[in-house]
Amino acid sequence: MKHSLFTIAMLATLASAFAVAQQLAKPDQEKSQDSGAVCPLHDTHSKMNERGEKGMGFSQTATTHHFLLTSDGGLIQVEANDPKDVATRDSIRIHLAHIAHAFSEGDFDIPMFVHDTVPPGVLDMKRFKEKIAYSFQETPAGGRVVITTSNREALAAIHKFLCFQIDEHQTNDPKEVR
Repeated sequence: MKHSLFTIAMLATLASAFAVAQQLAKPDQEKSQDSGAVCPLHDTHSKMNERGEKGMGFSQTATTHHFLLTSDGGLIQVEANDPKDVATRDSIRIHLAHIAHAFSEGDFDIPMFVHDTVPPGVLDMKRFKEKIAYSFQETPAGGRVVITTSNREALAAIHKFLCFQIDEHQTNDPKEVR
């Protein structure tokens, strides 16, 4: 019974997050050319974090993102900074499970919303969606999406996408396979 209620709650949360993401995935058509910010790069990163909180459903400052390149794809990993923050950990897990499913369907609306652009690699990742596998794995403080392929062109697209994420989220993760 507990398992069924958890499954129903998780599905309801995923459906809600998906509906919000679909509404938010439309880029802002009226961007101001003069935001009045002292540092445009900081302002851009702050706006991305604001969109990230809406699109992902958890605080960007209460979590740590990592994007890692592997010889057969890569990893998207998000963890709560506070190991006792169960609510954030669970929100991360729900989000990443949704992302693994959405990406496998060729749906990249959430990263396009968060970054207010089509990230490099996305068009090819959509084109090669049948040649790329996405799986979700829990970690103690959150989770990860494992991305794998044996297709050389799909691998190049995945690495472009992950390198863009490294830059945008300012993670300082290595941009080469380790």
